[in-house]
Amino acid sequence: MRWPLLFLVLYLLALADGQLEFSPESTELDTGGLSRDSFPKDFIYGTATSAYQVEGAAHQDGRGDSIWDVFLRQPGLEVNNASGEVTVDQYHRYKEDIDLMAKLNFDAYRFSISWSRIFPNGTGKVNWKGVAYYDRLINYMLQKGMFINYLTFVSPFCITPYANLNHYDLPQALQERYNGWLGRQVVKDFADYADFCFKMYGDRVKNWFTFNEPRVVAALGYDNGYFAPSRCSQPYGNCTAGDSGTEPYVAAHNLILCHASAVQRYREKYQKSQKGRIGILLDFVWYEPLTRGKSDEYAAQRARDFHLGWFLHPIVYGEYPKTMQNIVKDRLPKFTKEEVNIVKGSADVIGINQYTAFYMQHVTVNKSMPPGYQNDWQVGFVYEKNGVPIGPKAYSYWLYEVPWGLYKAIMYVKERYGNPTMILAENGMDQPGNVTIPDGLKDTQRVNYYRSYIQQLKKTVDEGANVIGYFAWSLLDNFEWRLGYTSRFGITFVDFKTLKRTPKMSAYWFQKMLSRKH
Repeated sequence: MRWPLLFLVLYLLALADGQLEFSPESTELDTGGLSRDSFPKDFIYGTATSAYQVEGAAHQDGRGDSIWDVFLRQPGLEVNNASGEVTVDQYHRYKEDIDLMAKLNFDAYRFSISWSRIFPNGTGKVNWKGVAYYDRLINYMLQKGMFINYLTFVSPFCITPYANLNHYDLPQALQERYNGWLGRQVVKDFADYADFCFKMYGDRVKNWFTFNEPRVVAALGYDNGYFAPSRCSQPYGNCTAGDSGTEPYVAAHNLILCHASAVQRYREKYQKSQKGRIGILLDFVWYEPLTRGKSDEYAAQRARDFHLGWFLHPIVYGEYPKTMQNIVKDRLPKFTKEEVNIVKGSADVIGINQYTAFYMQHVTVNKSMPPGYQNDWQVGFVYEKNGVPIGPKAYSYWLYEVPWGLYKAIMYVKERYGNPTMILAENGMDQPGNVTIPDGLKDTQRVNYYRSYIQQLKKTVDEGANVIGYFAWSLLDNFEWRLGYTSRFGITFVDFKTLKRTPKMSAYWFQKMLSRKH
């Protein structure tokens, strides 16, 4: 058979297999002028997930418990007692998911490694079956993805792995051994775990991140107890133990030292030979002053300092923001000179997770309340101005569509933190979990969201922001932490009973926008 005829047969098979459900000419797939040519030639487009949210196989092949496994065993904590025990079972279906990314023209996959799948007890004995899983996943991205692409007329490029070492899921064994992120021993244990991953996978993984959203770990885990390990002072949440005035800051301090120690290991032992880069992924809501009054301006800046600055300021400048130092005082840990030397400059790339924006107004602290991280901000969150919402609402209570917020957030990092190399590491919106399949697949609002946000991202690049990549959250509907399966962030619809994957309109929007011209 001649090659052109073979390609024609494969193309017709793709049609028959339902791979081209939406016509590329459909007005509903309007890219708004966006294409690969809108960004620099080597700009990366990917999707992102996390281990606990997509892998499943929680008790298979030697994986140990994480703090989220134990946290979610509390009856009634989640709707329908949902958990990540199975979720979308990427542990067994990773090839299908990588093939889907290739079909949709993505370049990269930002995934996380489950620490307790590699070290079930956090340290010590290695679970080699867990190690082998990530070998299979990485190898398939680099090898099989290319083969699948050739066969389906999509660009012959592999899926580049972007590996994140921790996405909320601390091994439960370390929580029991020394109170997890509150124990200084975690710094060495995390660095050892990171070192092992660099050694095992660094010949193929050239893009590393230490943590995803460590602020969320510290704030939601230790200030209001909404996330694992659920520690807080009683007025701020329904916790059985904790101190909201000190523990968030201790946890954050240790997380920063974990990050810096892992980066030090990578740079000293592996970076020269493996020729990769390493960074951290930080969430950043844009905080806009409610009014032009000085008190609201200062409130918005406090919010930015307590949110993004808490982690990025030490990494860039070697200390916490002065705002935090002045308010938190002795409750805020201090870096020693030796720690400053490893923390300052400890990122080759900064990932910014950006979804939404809020208005900020100044409020007077309630002095009858005990100290707490959120209380220290001295702000009020406002979601509308003069009766007009800040933007259209998604399903999540916190998520409003505010594309100009992305522009301001990126430009803020550019101007305040020396224009570091950045990726837009997460961006997306959700639908309700009980949406019908037809409504779920025709996700027009999500298409509008992505188009408007990426247009604003292009504007930042055009104005000199050093952004080198964009990652959509998420490839798949999956387990959404405390929202369980009541929220769908995926560009691919997942039937949670059968686990069948069906690309949504937004997936085909990306396929069209990211098409390569041959």
